Amino acid sequence: MKILVLNSGSSTLKAACYEFGDPPSEDPEAPSWEGKVEFDRERAALRTWSAGRMRLERQINAQSRKPATEELLTDLWSGASPLLRSSSEVGVVGHRIVHGGEFSEPTFVTPSVKDAIRRNYVFAPLHNPAGLEGIEIIEQVLGGVPQVAVFDTAFHRSIPHAAAVYPGPYEWLSRGIRRYGFHGINHEYCSRRAARLLGRELRSLRMVTCHLGNGCSLAAVREGKSADTTMGFTPLEGLMMGTRTGSIDPGVLTFLIRQDHLSADQLDDILNKKSGLAGISGLSNDMREIVSAINGGNPRAKLAFDMFVHRLTSSIAAMTAGLGGIDALVFTAGIGENSVEVRAAACASLEFLGVRLDSSKNAQQACDSDISASNSRVRVLIVRAQEDWAIASACWKLARSRSSQASTVKGV
Repeated sequence: MKILVLNSGSSTLKAACYEFGDPPSEDPEAPSWEGKVEFDRERAALRTWSAGRMRLERQINAQSRKPATEELLTDLWSGASPLLRSSSEVGVVGHRIVHGGEFSEPTFVTPSVKDAIRRNYVFAPLHNPAGLEGIEIIEQVLGGVPQVAVFDTAFHRSIPHAAAVYPGPYEWLSRGIRRYGFHGINHEYCSRRAARLLGRELRSLRMVTCHLGNGCSLAAVREGKSADTTMGFTPLEGLMMGTRTGSIDPGVLTFLIRQDHLSADQLDDILNKKSGLAGISGLSNDMREIVSAINGGNPRAKLAFDMFVHRLTSSIAAMTAGLGGIDALVFTAGIGENSVEVRAAACASLEFLGVRLDSSKNAQQACDSDISASNSRVRVLIVRAQEDWAIASACWKLARSRSSQASTVKGV
């Protein structure tokens, strides 16, 4: 089965094509084709590649997403070396939808599902409209191909009310103001992958998964389900991030409103784009540049790094307390997979929990590996983020389930 995955962001669109056997491998596989569009006002930069080789690279004039997306996708079945005989070979298309509201699992796209995505615009005004636009473009380009919405919030729907409800007026809950959590597709994948790497049953493990990139979040995973997470009503809550504050005293906001007469848009810009690693260091949101500046004696870079690790380890400890202990600690995403320094500093602060790194394994930073010391009570792993593959896997399972149900009905 050939499965196309679309990840539609506010300024980019990423696509990948997978070909799954029946059943697919339990281990992640590389896509047979990948593509990306970067939108800049009325221009779009397109790139596609396969097996590590560039296939297409060009810029086009595009006043909307549709022409650029259509040209990107047709590279799959047209051109000098098409990978598909025709567009009809695409069996199902999966979409990453950032905010799923009440949805707790992937689901086939229907008019009512599209309406639900639209209702959640208010919670994710930059991302959900882009996700729905991607669905509608596929309808126009590929006709009636089955489409699946995979929600970034769905994994966290299992969080108990004690962790999900905010301590404001109870009426907030009826208005949808609660902890939703994000990065759920990757948190769920990493928990399953970690259990497989450890040779353990997922339901037997208590783990904290650390998605550390430009956006950062933790998930406390018990018996394969999310028990708590650091991101909340929006992706702004929780850990210090690349350009986002993470959690701060809300009194700071009322102070700025009163003293500086800031508008909601001005506050949003400060909190989401001018804070975090970039705001404190004054240099960059890239951890590699922060570490390089520290080595050059930059005190603000050192402060940014120390703050990042302090908030990370404090939150890991809090998640561990909520789980009643921890069996595995998982690092994933850009910083999690690539920063030897962050992993080493965080684990050094967590030795009281029985976390001990093997420094040589940590330095090798091989993904999908156990980097803990032999005497560590807690296993520490690096797991490569595989959101596209996880979305494609969800699509295969849904499509297979629908096919089985149809066969059963025919048999009856």
